[in-house]
Amino acid sequence: MQDLRSRVESVLKAEVAPALELDGTGIEVLDVTDGVARLRLNGVCAGCPASIMTVVMGIEQELRSRMPEIEYLEAVP
Repeated sequence: MQDLRSRVESVLKAEVAPALELDGTGIEVLDVTDGVARLRLNGVCAGCPASIMTVVMGIEQELRSRMPEIEYLEAVP
């Protein structure tokens, strides 16, 4: 069985990254601890607060529907 970080990375790679890559944005999982997934966006959307919030909220919803142990996401610059 995969640990939580590996499961988060798998979902992001399969479900989220392809859509982000269309806009020139990448996503990196920095840490998953105590129900908090810390992510970093790279590329085009990395510097735009509105994009970051939109993406993070969508990713958070996707992850929480698959892994209830994820309480929230934190975007790290």
